[in-house]
Amino acid sequence: MHPAAAVALVFGGCCSNVVFLELLARKHPGCGNIVTFAQFLFIAVEGFIFEANFGRKRPTIPIRYYLIMVAMFFTVSVVNNYALNLNIAMPLHMIFRSGSLIASMALGIIILKKRYSMLKYASIALVSVGIFICTLMSAKQVASESSSKEEDGLQVFLWWLLGVAALTFALLMSARMGIFQETLYKEFGKHSKEALFYNHALPLPGFLLLASDIARHAVLFSQSEPFQVPVIGLTLPIMWFYLSMNVITQYVCIRGVFRLTTECTSLTVTLVVTLRKFISLIFSILYFRNPFTPWHWAGTAFVFMGTLMYTEVWTSLGPLLARWRKGAKKE
Repeated sequence: MHPAAAVALVFGGCCSNVVFLELLARKHPGCGNIVTFAQFLFIAVEGFIFEANFGRKRPTIPIRYYLIMVAMFFTVSVVNNYALNLNIAMPLHMIFRSGSLIASMALGIIILKKRYSMLKYASIALVSVGIFICTLMSAKQVASESSSKEEDGLQVFLWWLLGVAALTFALLMSARMGIFQETLYKEFGKHSKEALFYNHALPLPGFLLLASDIARHAVLFSQSEPFQVPVIGLTLPIMWFYLSMNVITQYVCIRGVFRLTTECTSLTVTLVVTLRKFISLIFSILYFRNPFTPWHWAGTAFVFMGTLMYTEVWTSLGPLLARWRKGAKKE
């Protein structure tokens, strides 16, 4: 696959996925568990057929390591989606998840004893300031909304604080999982497709703990207004349509990122994913009219500037621009 096609998959799949997730969350804010379950089930079934060859192919990395990775991956996915139930707006959700560099660096220093350049520390400081500004402004919005409903204002704000704590926990757990994956890949080699399958298949029994909530939302989805799917003419409840599209676009997004990692450098992958998050954020703000003040914009700028500084994209773009100028002069 051409790298441009992989980039198109990432942007098309991931940005569309955010749209359908927000449509689901706006109608039923507590639907995070059924969304996570549907995504895991779809990717697990696809992997069982095409990667595990109906269970006939043995894993290269021992299952015991996957069980540890799966415990972390399942926890991160459930907590991230459940945070939407706790008065966390989608823009803040996306900005928080863009702060993964902070958690990765902190745990890298503590666990792997890594040391970084001053530029890296400066970039992380920018990201930290950006997330702090956005979180503070969101806290003020929640507080002002709560003051208009005095009877449950404190409760709303406390739930929001719990949501921020949940996002922070998921951020740290995700970084720890990344370090664990890094050590596994050094020992056994990279097997991204295999890891994708086992990370989604092994946690499926864990959803039994959430069965009652999943079943309740399945009933609510079935009671939503009917919707006729364009082109094929099939009529189904609109919430099931949103969920189906969310699952499909999530799969396209993950496949695009996987393709990109095989075709491009890790720097390019980080840059593409960062730009994708920024575009998704802008779309969420403009299309869904999510509240976003000038301070939020400033915080967002800090987060993405810090991310680009961390990847040292400027030093990589220099030689590319020089080659482009030489080619233009020859013409």
